[in-house]
Amino acid sequence: MSRSFFSSTCIAVLLSCTAALHAQADLHTLETTFVAPPDDARVMMRWWWFGPAVTKPELARELEQMKAGGFGGFEIQPVYPLELDDAKTEFRNLAYLSDEFLDDVRFVNNQAHRLGLRTSLTLASGWPYGGPHTPITAAAGRLRVVRTPAPQGSRSVAVPYLSNGENLIGVFLADVGWGKGLAEPRPAMLPLPAANSLRMTLPAGTAGDDHVVLWFISSRTGQQVKRPAVDADGFVLDHFSREAVEDHLHNVADKLMTAFEDQPPYSVFSDSLEVYGADWTPGLLEQFRRRRGYDLLPHLPELVTFAPNEEAMAVRHDWGETLTELIDENYLKPIDTWAAAHHTLFRSQTYGDPAVSLASNALVDLPEGEGPKWRQFSYTRWATSASHLYGRPITSSETWTWLHSPAFRATPLDMKAEADRFFLQGINQLIGHGWPYSPPSAGEPGWRFYAAGAFNAHNPWWIVMPDVARYLQRVSWILRQGEPANQVAVYLPEDDAWAAFTPGKVSLTELMPRWITPALTQAIEDGGYNFDYIDSPAIAARGIHYPVLILPDVDRISPATQARIAEYLQRGGKVIAVGRMPAHAPGLQDGMQASAQVAAASAALFNTPGGNAQFIPNVAALQQSLQHMLPPDMQLSASAPGPSPGPAAVGFIHRRLVGADIYFVANTGNIPVHTKAHFGAARGSGEWLDADTGEARELKMNDGEVQLDLAPYESRIVLLHDGIGTGVAAGAGEGAAAGSQVVANLSRGWQVRFDGNGIEEQMTELTSWTEKPETLYYSGVANYRRTIELPPSYPRDSRLILSFGVGKPLPEPAGTADHPGMRALLDPPVRDAAVIYVNGKRAGSLWHTPYELDITSLLKPGNNALEVRVANTAINRLSGEVLPNYQLLWARYGRRFDPQDMENLLPLPSGLLGEVELISRSAQ
Repeated sequence: MSRSFFSSTCIAVLLSCTAALHAQADLHTLETTFVAPPDDARVMMRWWWFGPAVTKPELARELEQMKAGGFGGFEIQPVYPLELDDAKTEFRNLAYLSDEFLDDVRFVNNQAHRLGLRTSLTLASGWPYGGPHTPITAAAGRLRVVRTPAPQGSRSVAVPYLSNGENLIGVFLADVGWGKGLAEPRPAMLPLPAANSLRMTLPAGTAGDDHVVLWFISSRTGQQVKRPAVDADGFVLDHFSREAVEDHLHNVADKLMTAFEDQPPYSVFSDSLEVYGADWTPGLLEQFRRRRGYDLLPHLPELVTFAPNEEAMAVRHDWGETLTELIDENYLKPIDTWAAAHHTLFRSQTYGDPAVSLASNALVDLPEGEGPKWRQFSYTRWATSASHLYGRPITSSETWTWLHSPAFRATPLDMKAEADRFFLQGINQLIGHGWPYSPPSAGEPGWRFYAAGAFNAHNPWWIVMPDVARYLQRVSWILRQGEPANQVAVYLPEDDAWAAFTPGKVSLTELMPRWITPALTQAIEDGGYNFDYIDSPAIAARGIHYPVLILPDVDRISPATQARIAEYLQRGGKVIAVGRMPAHAPGLQDGMQASAQVAAASAALFNTPGGNAQFIPNVAALQQSLQHMLPPDMQLSASAPGPSPGPAAVGFIHRRLVGADIYFVANTGNIPVHTKAHFGAARGSGEWLDADTGEARELKMNDGEVQLDLAPYESRIVLLHDGIGTGVAAGAGEGAAAGSQVVANLSRGWQVRFDGNGIEEQMTELTSWTEKPETLYYSGVANYRRTIELPPSYPRDSRLILSFGVGKPLPEPAGTADHPGMRALLDPPVRDAAVIYVNGKRAGSLWHTPYELDITSLLKPGNNALEVRVANTAINRLSGEVLPNYQLLWARYGRRFDPQDMENLLPLPSGLLGEVELISRSAQ
């Protein structure tokens, strides 16, 4: 053996050992940081300032509560008033953007910096952007179409009345059956009538037949800002107009920034667009001509026909694409530029009306989604996909909107159940919806926002909020590590959606469920994959970096995108076309020639024997086709049971690190899951990371399989690597019930004291607080006490588990299928949260399944003092009170809100309701 060969071998071994040591050190750092993650992974809360009627002492108190509750910051959202001004009590609603209001913003920002909290704010009051500074000439625009009958014999028709802010842009004469598939001749464009004309003469020769005159008017939607504060009401601005947007930034955003001085906010926010019916702007015809290369004016009737042909759909496509470009350039870009100039980040919910695309998210710093429905088309996945495509490390979600409506009904279990669904879609920053500011004069439980979700310290179960927040912080942080590892890209048929636009309905995200169906989504997920959306601009800008691309029922696609897909195939990528193969090019210009090119290219791609492109006739064959092309990333040994009735409940998301892989796995259903999981990342060892405690626990693998036991709504974090396992031996949560035996039944003999009213009772059997009239309407904390006698002979080699029983699955309530919110469909044995103390020491809290706690280290032979502090929701108190009457408030300010689901409230079961047992469980 030569010396040089020996030296090379030694160097290679040393380098390998060094790399392994570095990898092990990185794992140690990850596991150590997981215990106490950075504060920037904490939940932030939307802070509603009602009125705004805020005072500095109450603002300071609520900031301290946020900090104590484990939150990392807030978003200031001034909204509608809840009380009338009263000089006698000095209650006053401040005018939005007044000096006093801005001084309160300044105060809060300074206090937040002192407390280590992050400040964000929306650049408006309510949503969408607009207000009293927005004149009708800068308000959201729409194309108004008036149809005037011109019966046989008509020689003139009345000219429609035009309001301020409206302009007549086109007039057409059509056969009376046009647009219904009953008449083919194209409408004839007529000269515009002279200014101030009351009637318009019809062309000679038209009096012999029935006709209709189509008037196309550049008009306004009239939409008002939703939920505005005092002096913030007014028109929603024109999101297609740079002048309107720049005016808003000057009149609102610049003034808000004066309150921050040299401490800019972490971010500024644009809420979900919701500019309903906005499909036009005064300069659209000229912009269209410049961008699309032809005149839209003669084609206006094709936007409104009820029987569009291929030409009409091509025109609609071009109209839609132009609207998307205008909102990108005139709304998103100016705000992003403004934010950068003011040293802050632009956070935006970039979906809804009007016309924004997936690629529009490339123009914002912090994409944000909403909606927990992970097994269908999702605004949340829309946002996370954009972040994954464009390299944005943080994606936030508006979380808990409408959660278990009405306000104060949601529990910590509900919070976790919804948050886990966001995590499964790639969210790693939660924005809680929300925190209602509430003055002392409002009493308990205080003010609440109309749309459910109240997660402030007025909830009796606030005693466990630090534990809830820490769980959410750990999961958010771990999902920021490494890179996203979704294996499948689903192409969004935005060209088809633009072609489906009609006046007043120009939202890509509203149309996407036609193609991104629940069946498509579930076929991918149930096959063992996770996925992102992708569109043509993202393919052009970033390429396709996924093993598989799915084209769902795509008809229109540009030759340029098709060519990039062909290049992707040549590099080893795989493509599945579902339902149809692309056959048309988008747009009107050169459409026939380009469509023939698209159809020919599709035939070449999908009809090549043995190639990587496959056509399947429907989504029923998708899962099999995927598994033929690509091994699943997480495969369960049997179909995991789901909610009753419902789809498979177990989901996952995968992050890839250098030398390691992270899987977040969640049971989103209400029954337990016992299965074996095989993960696509082939690693030699691993740990369970416990997001409740921060502990790393031993993960046992057998031929690459892991035993996966999940209680209802339980989640796990799996860390896989090739290093030396560092987790502690599996405890109560792993291996579960094998070898368990009851040491003591503790369901009787509790001394209970209700902290809020001083009532004490001996509870011989565990019953709901609502069983007795004196605690029927009680909302608060009750202190349960008793002793545990542990004989000297108790098994020392076992874990001692305090179990409170299991929950009961609940059916989906009738009539809730279309409700925007969700809830955990489980009746738990602890209603609704508890903190446990053993011999005076805090053992932990219970607020989600499994309702059990390892108390081995706190017990001693003989008598042990057990204390369980149980808290319910505020609904019981609300059900016993008369709700506020807002008639005078609405008479003064208009009806700016309606309380949701607050009628017919009833007291809810509360307290410890299951079998309480001390269980001995062998340590496995």
